[in-house]
Amino acid sequence: MEERPDGNRQPSVDSVTEPTVFRRTDYSLFHTIVALAVWLGAIHFNVALLLTAILLLPIRLAMTVFGLLICFMVIPLNYKSKWGQKLSRYICKYACGYFPITLHVEDIQAFDSNQAYVFGFEPHSILPIGIVALANFTGFMPLPKIKVLASSAVFYTPLLRQIWTWMGIIPATKKNFISYLEAGYSCIVVPGGAREIVHMEHGSEVPKLPSPWKFTYLRMQFGRTFQTCAAVAFLKSRKGFIRIAMQMGKPLVPVFSFGQSNVYRWWKPRCSGTLYAGIAKVMKFTPILFWGMFGSPLPYRQPMHVVVGRPIELKKNPQPTMEEIAEVHEKFLTALQELFENHKARVGHADLQLRIL
Repeated sequence: MEERPDGNRQPSVDSVTEPTVFRRTDYSLFHTIVALAVWLGAIHFNVALLLTAILLLPIRLAMTVFGLLICFMVIPLNYKSKWGQKLSRYICKYACGYFPITLHVEDIQAFDSNQAYVFGFEPHSILPIGIVALANFTGFMPLPKIKVLASSAVFYTPLLRQIWTWMGIIPATKKNFISYLEAGYSCIVVPGGAREIVHMEHGSEVPKLPSPWKFTYLRMQFGRTFQTCAAVAFLKSRKGFIRIAMQMGKPLVPVFSFGQSNVYRWWKPRCSGTLYAGIAKVMKFTPILFWGMFGSPLPYRQPMHVVVGRPIELKKNPQPTMEEIAEVHEKFLTALQELFENHKARVGHADLQLRIL
């Protein structure tokens, strides 16, 4: 690949064997920390602010803090804020260069800038950070209008809802999904959603080693993240995005993010999977504690590779049958599995296995 004057690399294209590769190299210790803190730190900031108000502040001041947070929860969102768009470009510029995140597109020529697509992004991990490689403000994909569908819980979270809205993220409702596709926006969905967190296990984060060596390996790796040996995609029962893509006649695109599960440490309650899943369903998000470097929201620097497959063309079918949906769903799962297997060795994850639940 050729270097550009701004330090970024031009995509290399080989339509026969090699994918188009986009890599952003922008990195500044100060700017990168600020960008990541603003983008990913709102959850931790809200928790810290609430704990401070409850434990340390006088009642009047604590009530003022609660009032301000409530205001930020109900203030109307402005999707077209010029200040917000500048902030989003700033975040996308420095976030990709931090890990770094590399985007691999199998067939860039297969994408039409006048067409809307449904991207099925996996896995969810703690947070699907790799989605930033597909964002409008990152500028890698040749698509002018892109929206990301996220849990509605995000839009009840002060500050986080404003920042993520500016970055092109919308509540994951059927109405939003259909209306934005009709308006010509490509939509990125994470079909497995936060339910995948329920199935995450610390054991799957450790390389497959003979048992006598495993304890030694863990001691050597203390303080670092582990390379996953099992990625989980909760997809077998998730067919709603397939139905909508068929009804709208929009191509389906499989996407997999390698290395995403390595950027955070985490802890979740030790309760049965059924109970935990039920709690997550009621709360509209999966309760879990997670942290990055030095216990902060700043993720660990671990390379990520986001791989975009070829679009699966669909004919418009306003009333698809269950059998037709199941057939397309199987095509998507097969395409995702093939995408995963075809690229895992090339991006440094040869031992990684994909479990589709």
